[in-house]
Amino acid sequence: MKSVFIVGCGDIGERIGSLCREKNRPVTGLVRSTESRQRLQQTGIEPIQADLAQTDNLGTLPTTATTVFYLVPPPGEGENDPLIRHFLAAISTDSLPEKLVLLSTTAVYGDCQGEWINETYPVNPLTARGQRRLDAEQAVQEWSANTGVPVVILRVGGIYGPGRLPIERIKKGLPILHEAESPYTNRIHQDDLAQVCMAAAERGKPGEMYNVADGQPGTMSRYFKDIAQAYDLPMPPEISLEAAQQVMSAGMLSYLKESRRLDNSKMVRELGVVLQYANLATGLSDR
Repeated sequence: MKSVFIVGCGDIGERIGSLCREKNRPVTGLVRSTESRQRLQQTGIEPIQADLAQTDNLGTLPTTATTVFYLVPPPGEGENDPLIRHFLAAISTDSLPEKLVLLSTTAVYGDCQGEWINETYPVNPLTARGQRRLDAEQAVQEWSANTGVPVVILRVGGIYGPGRLPIERIKKGLPILHEAESPYTNRIHQDDLAQVCMAAAERGKPGEMYNVADGQPGTMSRYFKDIAQAYDLPMPPEISLEAAQQVMSAGMLSYLKESRRLDNSKMVRELGVVLQYANLATGLSDR
């Protein structure tokens, strides 16, 4: 990597940018709001303000960067991701990057009934949010086939760390499922995700997907309990799945319908990643 363009330069993007600047690599970040542009100016990342939903303002994007990290989540509705398609269409064939790293999600696998899965497991998204992410993957794969630009796809588990924990939810005493009914979930600390992104840009094989998680899955209910214990909060009340259907939000219920355990050995082996936070306990101890 010589120069870097981070599309959707929020929290994770800033962490990637910080790692790039440590290696004296110039970094440009695309953000949508004026507030975010002003924030980036304080970090040493050159900001560009543009809205990927508006195709008429994408002509000045610096797509000649050596490496592009695409971190923009799809829209909140529908089964497609027009934002990434707008971005890819704005890249001139005369100014192609050398590599693109896409942040996707493990929701593309759908419900695996708690099985251990690796990257060969067939995709089968059950939710619209999973379908949108799969559409983004397919968009960059098609673009890569047409342009020859190598693409690496990271299928990321739940991201956690300071500022990303359900502290307020626990404080409110909102219920969780009985642990025996709770699905398996996977997670990665935000700092580890940033270093995985860097490793993907440097060592990721063209066209490959990598599961990104710490390799230590646990139930969703255990996750809430461990956070409550680490922060000296009351343990959340536990209810049955039948009761949860009546009181939990549709968004939360959609997560409860999927259970899988991610094998991260390909990430560790091919990207050479040594996680700073190898499990949730380690991650929660560092505040």
